[in-house]
Amino acid sequence: MNSSDIQLASPKRNLLSSQAADAIRHALAEGVWRDQLPSERKLCEILQISRPTVRTALRILAREGLFTIQQGRRNRLLLSPEAKRVTTKTLVGLITHEPLSKMSFSSYETISKTSALLSEQGFKTIVLVCPRRGLSAQKKRLEEFLQQNTLACCVLLSVSKEIQTWFLERSLPAFILGSCHPGVELPSLDIDYRAVCRHAAGVLIAMGHRNIAFLLPDWLAAGDCASEAGFLEAAQQNNPHKVELTVLRHNGASEQLCKKLDSLLRSNKPPTGLLIARPRFTLAAILHLLKSGIRVPENLSLIARDYDPLFESVSPMLAHYSLSNSSMAQRICRTILRLAKQHSSKPTNTLLFPNFVKGHSVRAPSS
Repeated sequence: MNSSDIQLASPKRNLLSSQAADAIRHALAEGVWRDQLPSERKLCEILQISRPTVRTALRILAREGLFTIQQGRRNRLLLSPEAKRVTTKTLVGLITHEPLSKMSFSSYETISKTSALLSEQGFKTIVLVCPRRGLSAQKKRLEEFLQQNTLACCVLLSVSKEIQTWFLERSLPAFILGSCHPGVELPSLDIDYRAVCRHAAGVLIAMGHRNIAFLLPDWLAAGDCASEAGFLEAAQQNNPHKVELTVLRHNGASEQLCKKLDSLLRSNKPPTGLLIARPRFTLAAILHLLKSGIRVPENLSLIARDYDPLFESVSPMLAHYSLSNSSMAQRICRTILRLAKQHSSKPTNTLLFPNFVKGHSVRAPSS
C-alpha cells in the first residue's frame, strides 16, 4: 500500500494532537505501516493538520513505546509484542444517565447479554454513570473517563441530546443504544417507539376508546419524544372518531406520578384507556389504581409500552410490547464490533418493531 493511497479521518480542531495520535495508533493496529512511519510532511498531508500538531501526536505515541523518534530519519516502529498490545483497543465504554441496577429488567438483561457476547470476542465493558443534572459536570466526567481509559468505542444508553452531540462534535467512535436526537448523526439501534405508540393508541381506538392518555417521564429521551409523536399521530389517522389524546408527563417521582394520574381521572373527561412508558412507572400506576379502587380492565384499559417479566405473571396479564433480548444483544454486539474495528461512526440507524402481546388488560369501554 502506498502512503499516497492512505486515507484517514481528519480530526477536528478540539484536541487535534490527541485525535491525530488516535488516528495513527489505529492505523498501526490495522497494520497500515509495518516497518516505519511516513515522514512528518506525509503525515501532515494524510491527516490534513500542521507539522507542530503531528509532532505533538508523535511524542504522545513515542511515550507509549510504539516507536523511537530519531532526528533526521524516519521514525522507526518498535514491533515488539508489548507495542502491538498497546495499539489494540479492547475496552468498550457504556455511558448512561442512571446505574444499570435501576434500569428495567429487559434493558439490564440485554446489556448483560451484550457484555457477555463482547467478552467472547475479547472485549471488556466499563460503565460511566453521568447523572442527568448538571451538563458541565457531565462533560467533565466524560473528559476524565476518556483520558483514563483507552476505548475502542462508546455505547450511549439513551442519553441526552447534549451528550450525543458532545460525541458527534469530537468525531469519537460512538453507538447509540436508543434513538438519535434531531440533528445527531451517529449509528443507533432502538425499538421503533413512534410506530409502537401509534399502534397502541390504534388498538385502544379500535376497541371503542375515545379518551386515551399516555403517561411518560419528562426526561426528553429521544425514544420518549418519538413515542409522543407516534401517539398523537393516531388521533390524526382516526379523526372521524373524534379521539381525544392526552400526554401526561411526570418527573419520575412516584408521588408526582400518582397526583397527576389522580387529577386526570377526576377531570370532566377521564380517560378510558391508558398507555404507560417504562415498566417501573407502569407498576407504580397499577398499584395506585388498585389502591384507588379502579380495576383493570373493567374500569380502565391499560397497555404497557415496554416489557417486564411481571407483566406476564400478573392477572390479568398486561398488554405490552416485547422483543427478544438475545436477538437484540446479538445485533448490538455486531454493531459494536464493526464500529470498534473500522473506527468509524457511519450513521446507520436501525429501528425494530417488537411483538404486541395482547394480554387481558384491554377491553371495550363500558357505556
